[in-house]
Amino acid sequence: MAGRTPDFEAHKGLDSLASRFVDIDAIPWHEARPGLRMKILFKDDEAKQATILMEAAPGAVITEHVHTGVEQTLVLEGSLEDDEGVCAAGSFVWRPVGSRHAARTPNGAKFLVFFQNSARSVDTGRLFPSYDD
Repeated sequence: MAGRTPDFEAHKGLDSLASRFVDIDAIPWHEARPGLRMKILFKDDEAKQATILMEAAPGAVITEHVHTGVEQTLVLEGSLEDDEGVCAAGSFVWRPVGSRHAARTPNGAKFLVFFQNSARSVDTGRLFPSYDD
């Protein structure tokens, strides 16, 4: 099985077809960049898919990036905004392959992101999330 929950040891030794219940509180937060932290809930390097819980501080900016795969975002708290609109708590937005934007969190936000492939930073060229090849 290629999928896994990094930083969560409870799944070791499970049968390959067993369900993976994840205690989100047991996963440590990792700083993605200043003002933005994350918990990787699911990652499959082979399929280039990831599900990430993200938390952004008030005023945080996610710099301009291009989506190399579909990105789906469910906002749980606060709001995300960009030049196309606002996605508030309880709302969902998805972005097609090739779309480009920068996001802001004026009042902070907590959101669940489902990645198919990655997003490439316009400034640094860095891929997020990155996958082992």
